Amino acid sequence: MAKDDYIDPNALPLTVDSLAEQLAARGVSAGQTVLVHTSMSALGYVAGGPVAIVQALLRALSPSGTLMMPTHTTDNTDPANWRHPPVPEHWWPIIRQHMPAYDPRVTPTRLMGKVAELFRTWPGVVRSAHPAASFAALGPNAAYLTADHTSPEDWFGDRSPIGKLYELDGHVFLLGVDHGNNTSLHLAEYRADFPKKYVREGAAMMVNGVRQWVEYDLLDMNADDFQTIGEAYEAANNISRGRVGRAEVRFMRQRPLVDFAVEWMEKHRNLTP
Repeated sequence: MAKDDYIDPNALPLTVDSLAEQLAARGVSAGQTVLVHTSMSALGYVAGGPVAIVQALLRALSPSGTLMMPTHTTDNTDPANWRHPPVPEHWWPIIRQHMPAYDPRVTPTRLMGKVAELFRTWPGVVRSAHPAASFAALGPNAAYLTADHTSPEDWFGDRSPIGKLYELDGHVFLLGVDHGNNTSLHLAEYRADFPKKYVREGAAMMVNGVRQWVEYDLLDMNADDFQTIGEAYEAANNISRGRVGRAEVRFMRQRPLVDFAVEWMEKHRNLTP
């Protein structure tokens, strides 16, 4: 979105105060554990940009709440699988040999947006150790959510931050994005009983203090039906949508959403070779 597209002279700029009030009106409250997916451009003009958005989320949750965001690094994967964009085959061994190992302190996010990229550097934030599918969190449950996310093949399974959010009966907040960005639905893919495919993946990571290229088998995940699943869940459970600034938002408990998605996938998915 071009900058002029979100400067509306008929609307006031969003601020930390107004954002916190609107977040509270949408259900975000003190003590919750919330996974946030956000598109800053969808909100309209925010005085302070991503800093103001993170401050408003933390204010709404209070120090007793826990904020989590995806901080994925999907460029630390096997270049043989890259499609957007692909790279020449003769580059593959060079990338595998020289890609820096994932470091939760410095490795930047990829395609996560400005808010998540800022949040991973926020004072006190902890970030999980997964080389491609990390999450960052801040608050009383942050250490639990991000701990032991080390198995490369377990991007979004039960031991991942997504699985632990399920255990905590936490919430999902889609702030200006739809269910196509709802990472929690990948947990349902891991759990549901339907024919599955696996792809050979790889990542640069530290193993016993040494940088190595580690190969592993990864569930071939597919988000093409996530929007359909999310809309079906909303309709079945009377989940109301609201707005924060110009952005459409959805706020819901994660556990019943995942349970619904498991049943939906087992009924509707039919993957063929």
